Amino acid sequence: MDARVKPAHDADERPISLIGMPLSRQKIVGWILIVVSAAYIAYFLRVRLFTPGPILERKEWVQFIGSFVILMLGTINVRMAAIRERGRKGSPE
Repeated sequence: MDARVKPAHDADERPISLIGMPLSRQKIVGWILIVVSAAYIAYFLRVRLFTPGPILERKEWVQFIGSFVILMLGTINVRMAAIRERGRKGSPE
C-alpha cells in the first residue's frame, strides 16, 4: 500500500453539477444566503420603509440589520469557496 493514499472526500467537498457547472455545497449555501437576505432587504425597503403604515418596531429593525449580516456571511461563504477551489486546482495532486 502506498502511504500517500488520498482520504475520502467529505460530502461537503463533492461538487454538485448545476446546469453543467460544478458548484460546491459551500458556494450553493452562500448564494442562497445572499438571495434570501437581498430579497428581504428589498421587501423591507419597498413595503415597510417607503410606504405609509404602522410604526416600525425594534424587532423589524433588528431583522433588517440581521439581513445585512447574513448578506455579508453569504458573500464570505462564496468567496471562501472560490479560494478553496483555486487552492485545489493549484495543488499538484
